[in-house]
Amino acid sequence: MNGIRGNGQPDKGRVDPKAKALESPNAEGAAETSVTFSDNRLASLVLGQFDQNIAKIERRLGVIASANGNHITIKGTLAATQNARRILEKLYERVRQGHNPGLADIDGAIEEELLQGSLFPEEAGAAKGKFGSIATRKRGTVWARNAAQDSYLKLLKQNDLVFAEGPAGTGKTWLAVGYAVSLLEQGRIERLILSRPAVEAGERLGFLPGDMREKVDPYLRPVYDALYDFMDGRTVERGLETGMIEVAPLAFMRGRTLSHACVLLDEAQNATSMQMKMFLTRLGEGSCMIATGDPSQTDLPAGQEPGLSEAIRILANLERVGHVQFKAADVVRHDLVRRIVDAYEKFPRPEAPPDNRRR
Repeated sequence: MNGIRGNGQPDKGRVDPKAKALESPNAEGAAETSVTFSDNRLASLVLGQFDQNIAKIERRLGVIASANGNHITIKGTLAATQNARRILEKLYERVRQGHNPGLADIDGAIEEELLQGSLFPEEAGAAKGKFGSIATRKRGTVWARNAAQDSYLKLLKQNDLVFAEGPAGTGKTWLAVGYAVSLLEQGRIERLILSRPAVEAGERLGFLPGDMREKVDPYLRPVYDALYDFMDGRTVERGLETGMIEVAPLAFMRGRTLSHACVLLDEAQNATSMQMKMFLTRLGEGSCMIATGDPSQTDLPAGQEPGLSEAIRILANLERVGHVQFKAADVVRHDLVRRIVDAYEKFPRPEAPPDNRRR
């Protein structure tokens, strides 16, 4: 079927994800949908290794899918089969654009389709909105994988200061770095500044060996990982050498004015109230700030409110300030990570003693 159009003429390299789509509900409410893609090679990327992508769609939507080359038959309820077909068409279109979807992308496409179905219940066949995206030279276009990430990207594009809080694995730091890199590549900012509290070292970085970058590198490793995801390694190294990319511990930000830059504070739940105020007041002309963190994993002394939580509460009503809160259901790192976070949230915690200070 590869390379043949619906009229029997050879396909001259164009691809059509809707070459064939058929729904046939039966008397019992079950339905069968068939979709044929016009390129076997691209179709195999949609299906995934050993059809793992199809298997995930089956589990999430409760359908049965059978793949034969570039032809896929889906059985289930009418709504579920239609959702599955649209998800496959959407994934095929992204593969056409050079994106090789992984399991997390499948989850994102499913979440996107289900959300759109609830937002547009009476607009079947009409053009529906899509989750937001960012684009960088190395990774191309990266789409939000759920409604929370979609809201996050919209807030980043609309505000000068954005707070993102939530559990590990929700993409807070990764998307923030990707957005900052996209601004840098578009010429909308001149510098990317990465910062993080060094709580474990008590901010006494002078006792650690090496120069400034070597002192703070261990604390910023997750940010570096994201940076290398979105930028070529040589570009990152050159940016670090020229100052286009700057790494600075939070304690060393005092007294500076950060202009024409995107400033990212990672692990902001470990910043004290005074540190957070100091950081936020560094914002200069033509700059934007992003503060990410997980208040449930603060390393501050017991009883001390994280500066991130306090700042969100104090600045809630200011213009050009955005806030997104991720939940356990928004974890995209791994299915098990999502269940781990959810289990920790549900596990009852013992109450703290009324006073554990030494007498």
